Amino acid sequence: MKLLVIEDDKYLSETIKETTQEMFAVAQAFDGEEGLFLAEQNIFDCIILDIMLPNMDGFEVLRQLRQSNITTPVVMLTAKDGIDDKIHGFKVGADDYLVKPFHREELLLRLEAIVRRAGGDWKENILCFKELKMNLKNKTAIIGEEAVKLNGKQFDLLEYLVTNKNTILTKEQIFDRIWGFESDTSATVVEVYASYLRKSLKKFDYDQYIKTFRGLGYMLSENGEKHG
Repeated sequence: MKLLVIEDDKYLSETIKETTQEMFAVAQAFDGEEGLFLAEQNIFDCIILDIMLPNMDGFEVLRQLRQSNITTPVVMLTAKDGIDDKIHGFKVGADDYLVKPFHREELLLRLEAIVRRAGGDWKENILCFKELKMNLKNKTAIIGEEAVKLNGKQFDLLEYLVTNKNTILTKEQIFDRIWGFESDTSATVVEVYASYLRKSLKKFDYDQYIKTFRGLGYMLSENGEKHG
């Protein structure tokens, strides 16, 4: 899973990165404009967002994200323990709030709750979908008791689909998430890997849960479509 940390204090940003790196691949931004640009790629599972930032404050970053219909969970950070900041943060779309300085364990608990709401198990690094279980730590997957053979990018694609089940993911989002929006590879690679993933899931009849929206992208649906 991917975490974006938008925090101008580089020491604190590095501390958060070290604290969370077992569960997340962490990207960092050190001012509001850079943070907004990265967050707008809509490829992250969670965002940690400071309020006091250069160029654009955290409230404005969050307001613009929610206006763009980006629903990535956001945990806001502030040095102030004021109720007004909390109320304003929740009104513009924050999911949770942490007052600096905070304990490492408290941050992990907040993130654990967000991961759990997405259907995962933080402590075991497990994502689940029906009988499918994905171990994020060693990148293995099973359906029932049988192993599913997936290469690295297939695993990453399935992880992204499971994390965002019942939500359409555009090919651009998938490409940016898995290959990186600065990658030299063509976005057509997404279709290739979606096809590979379907073949890997076909023997379990789980290919039916991956829905294609032509010209747009893919969605992992709770309701499968039996193939004739």
